[in-house]
Amino acid sequence: MSSSDPTVQPVPASVVEQVDAADVTLSNPQWAVISLGSNLGNRLETLQGAVDALEDTPGLRVKAVSPVYETEPWGVTPGSQPSYYNAVVLVKTTLPPDSLLERGHAIEEAFERVRDERWGPRTIDVDIVTYQDVISDDPRLTLPHPRAHERAFVLAPWYDVDPEAVVPGRGRVAELLDGLGREGVEPRADLELRLPD
Repeated sequence: MSSSDPTVQPVPASVVEQVDAADVTLSNPQWAVISLGSNLGNRLETLQGAVDALEDTPGLRVKAVSPVYETEPWGVTPGSQPSYYNAVVLVKTTLPPDSLLERGHAIEEAFERVRDERWGPRTIDVDIVTYQDVISDDPRLTLPHPRAHERAFVLAPWYDVDPEAVVPGRGRVAELLDGLGREGVEPRADLELRLPD
């Protein structure tokens, strides 16, 4: 075939880069931190169901599950909603961030998450807190999570599973947590999430 054949188009460099990047991700699992929260129904059962659903995701392995914390709902009148159970999961994954986000939304939908109101009660929240050390201001998936560094209910359980953890661009989890304090974030030693077999 002659090089003048008009049907032969060079592959744009950006596409090659995307494919290469995806390829690297496939052969090179990345660490991600996922925050879970529930304040409707059987909260512990729901959190465990979300952990199990993450483990059932192709290309993802749950490596650590934090202790469970009980926390007051954020941004609402105290006592107007049930308290939350919160936990943090460390995963290794070959999924790119946008696929991980889609999986999180699918898990929320599987538990019939209601998105009626901002800071409204919800069966399950699945939030990607960090993906490796990626910093991105993509409005669909901002990394690290734009409010993680100011939420003790994320930082406290995260610190438990990874005391050396760092919020990219924000600093060490231990220092951020010291600055915030742990008021309203109660460890529930009587509740436990299992790592999937």
